[in-house]
Amino acid sequence: MNEFFNNPALKDDPTVYAIPVFIAFIVIEAIIDIRRNLKLYEFKDSAACISMGLGVVVIGILTKSFAFWLFMLVYEHRLFTLENVWWMWILLLLADDLSFYWHHRLSHSVRILWAAHIQHHSSTHMNFSVALRQSWGEPFYKYIFYLWMPLVGFHPVWMLVMQAFSLIYQFFQHTELVKKLGPLEWIFNTPSHHRVHHATQVKYLDRNHAGILIIWDRLFGTFVEEDDNDHPIYGITSNIDSYNPLYIATHEYRNIWKDVKRADKWSDKLKYIFYPPGWSHDGPNQTSKYLQSKLKTS
Repeated sequence: MNEFFNNPALKDDPTVYAIPVFIAFIVIEAIIDIRRNLKLYEFKDSAACISMGLGVVVIGILTKSFAFWLFMLVYEHRLFTLENVWWMWILLLLADDLSFYWHHRLSHSVRILWAAHIQHHSSTHMNFSVALRQSWGEPFYKYIFYLWMPLVGFHPVWMLVMQAFSLIYQFFQHTELVKKLGPLEWIFNTPSHHRVHHATQVKYLDRNHAGILIIWDRLFGTFVEEDDNDHPIYGITSNIDSYNPLYIATHEYRNIWKDVKRADKWSDKLKYIFYPPGWSHDGPNQTSKYLQSKLKTS
């Protein structure tokens, strides 16, 4: 049991050292918000976000330990061995970011995964505290998308370190204070790109899934630029009226269960679990792809 929990990636998790920085940036942004009366923060909402963040820290003790153990099992059967040299870190960044992109994209297009990821989107605000509104469900499945990496030779310790750096980078994308960043917008995920990702307008739905690099969205056709004339409206298409972390973490699972119960055919029951959010067997199609196709033809 000690070997299960006592691994370098868990003991020296970079996100732990970043927590004081996160707190400092939240405080600074909140002060700017108060002085400029921007209304970026709401106390109850931020408290809920921070509670979700604390919860995922506790969950992560178990899930990161299991992921490390699983990665090490795969690593023992690796096809190659990548040494700790500078170019390995470039490859690691690209591999990690690509894995994150597909994990993130599928978490928007498979409803049972969306039930976990929706927790991060359910705030109607955009500020640094929202970055801490992490899913309590994702840690139980997200590492599946990274299993190919130890097989090709990336050491699990470096993998978990890179995942931590990606998470730290993404914290700084959750703000309205930083506008567009010129040429950097072509390569990197930026606050502008991530504001789109959190927006509820039809044209913005399920776009910009990037972690660090926006190149994957540009390559795979999920990129949309923030429209200066159409400011993002944050939240989910059916916002919840609750700041209770337990409700935030479970409400979409409840919605899935209600839909499964009202469907008569087993095929429809399964579709409510595995089809995109918004699919219905007896109502209007509310999936993002359908709504965007209607938008183009209107």
